Amino acid sequence: MRRFKLTIATTMLALAPWTGAGAQVTIDVAKITCDQFTLYKITDPQNIAIWISGYYHGQRNTTTIDTQQLSAALQKVKDYCNLRPQETVMHAVETVFGPPK
Repeated sequence: MRRFKLTIATTMLALAPWTGAGAQVTIDVAKITCDQFTLYKITDPQNIAIWISGYYHGQRNTTTIDTQQLSAALQKVKDYCNLRPQETVMHAVETVFGPPK
């Protein structure tokens, strides 16, 4: 059994460079459209919402977060974005909640 696990691990390590493992993908959140956001074209919208929440909390110099409020805010942004698929998510957030202070 140990030899089998070792063989699988060695095979995976050998294939890693060819499979793209470890490749980095960067995304400019300011360019994510509502369409990409609501249709999961980049990632789960909740992941983007968490990043945006952190960004705006940083702008406001606050380190606290209300998780229930985050869920409600995510739904408001999704509702807005469903009506305006070509707008950016950052614009949608600023329209729904106002610019960072």
